[in-house]
Amino acid sequence: MVAKEARSPDREGPQQPQHSGTTAGLDGTVDQRFPPEPAGTTLLRAGAAAGSGLAQLLALPPYGLWYLAPLSATLLLLAVRGVRPRRAAWLGALAGAALMVPLIRWQAVFGFDVWLLIAAAETAYFIPMAVGIALAARLPGWIVWTSALWVAQELVRARWPLGGFPWGKLAFSQPDTPFTGYAAVGSSALVTFAVAATGALIAAALLRLWRQRRPDLPTVILMVVVAGIVAGGTLTPRLGSVEADRTVTAGIVQGNVPGVGEMDITGERREVLNNHVAATHELADAVAAGAHEQPDMVILPENASDIDPYRDADAQDAIQGAADAVDAPLLIGVTEVVGEQQREVQSVVWEPEEGPGETYVKRYLVPFGEYIPYRDFFTTFVSRLDQVGMDAIPGTDPGALDLGETRVATAICFDVAFDAPVRQAVAEGGEVLVVPTNNANYNFTGQSEQQLAITQLRAVEHGRAALVSSTSGISAVVEPDGSLSYVSAEAQRDIHVANVPAMQGHTPATSLGAIPEWAITLVGVGALAVGYVLQRRAKRGPA
Repeated sequence: MVAKEARSPDREGPQQPQHSGTTAGLDGTVDQRFPPEPAGTTLLRAGAAAGSGLAQLLALPPYGLWYLAPLSATLLLLAVRGVRPRRAAWLGALAGAALMVPLIRWQAVFGFDVWLLIAAAETAYFIPMAVGIALAARLPGWIVWTSALWVAQELVRARWPLGGFPWGKLAFSQPDTPFTGYAAVGSSALVTFAVAATGALIAAALLRLWRQRRPDLPTVILMVVVAGIVAGGTLTPRLGSVEADRTVTAGIVQGNVPGVGEMDITGERREVLNNHVAATHELADAVAAGAHEQPDMVILPENASDIDPYRDADAQDAIQGAADAVDAPLLIGVTEVVGEQQREVQSVVWEPEEGPGETYVKRYLVPFGEYIPYRDFFTTFVSRLDQVGMDAIPGTDPGALDLGETRVATAICFDVAFDAPVRQAVAEGGEVLVVPTNNANYNFTGQSEQQLAITQLRAVEHGRAALVSSTSGISAVVEPDGSLSYVSAEAQRDIHVANVPAMQGHTPATSLGAIPEWAITLVGVGALAVGYVLQRRAKRGPA
């Protein structure tokens, strides 16, 4: 007899393919209940992850396809559902990069390296979120937990590092849409949760359709809930006790600057001041001619005077002359030098005849734009950052200022992207939101539209009209429902007078503050923690 050839282990029987798509448990071990994925699935998942980032990008201004925002959550969920954490991590990085790299391309004014460094830092937040979504998708109630993790990601990103950078939140894609109303109850966090939950419900419906091959009752119920969420956003603003007290006539001045889109955001400082003083005199002439109503107050932008008027007599005289000519208190953006090496970015109440009064100091400063963090370290590698001369220092007090007979809630430029400054200023009695800004660096890049969308959301969040005054566009008037009643052109001088309501009372969002954001975050993170503990206990129990 011929002896049978011994077979090595690698030749015994058909081998099960080793596939990185095998599902892992909450503790990272392989869960053998899930079969291997067919070839090509990795490419489909990568496409879905990239599509998630692109959908969120297109939902945000300047594109404004807001209805794609839920699709972003849908695609990311489908991309990472049923994969190991390490695969979810790189899928999350792909989604984050597809969003952040093009979204903040306006940062390239400081250099391509600065732009890509910030985009990479923002992308990193999507990695733990995607891992968390992949793990939470295995738990009962996953629609809620995965949606809450979007809020958790945005909470951290808006706070750390260097004070945070919340640009590109899901909520900021909803300036005037059926989802916007949720801001009046739970600030931007509840808007993000509603959008993400809608996307998760759509994902659940698609998964059922894939398995059942036809619509069934649970699928119909899922879509009814989607319709309910969308409809609910139109009703929530009515829950507050906000009402108009009177009408305020406000002037908005956009003086324009030389060299828009250049890194030197102030252009020629004296020329910038002269432009805004001249535009204020134009407004005064138009009022005298009957072309505009006499304003109760006039809003000028951030950096309207980048010359310290407390040290420069000519600048002070020019501003005083403008206030006297228009015969109304100005809110004007100035730079005040503090000591020899620092400065403050301020909005100052400037009264006719009386001169400067109350001041709000900008609280959230732009890293690498208004100050250089770890200056000695970064300027060693990026020498052009030395062009940012004096570092600005942040203020600490809410921007509630008395401007004539009206108390305004002031948020300077970057401030408006954060929940706290506007909320605290409204809580201190602000009746109208005012957002002086300097976007001269970023004209025609989409940044101005992105910031305006955030302001629209803030208007609904607190039930207040908002007045935006920019150096070179976009200046605007936002109604309390988030709609725009006036928008200026970019890179042009502009004056406008609007009648807006001075509002009394608080929305639930103003009263609750950060509670909804933290509560939703704890729901998502807590679900992961509970799931992990239960799975570990189950593995130690009887088979």
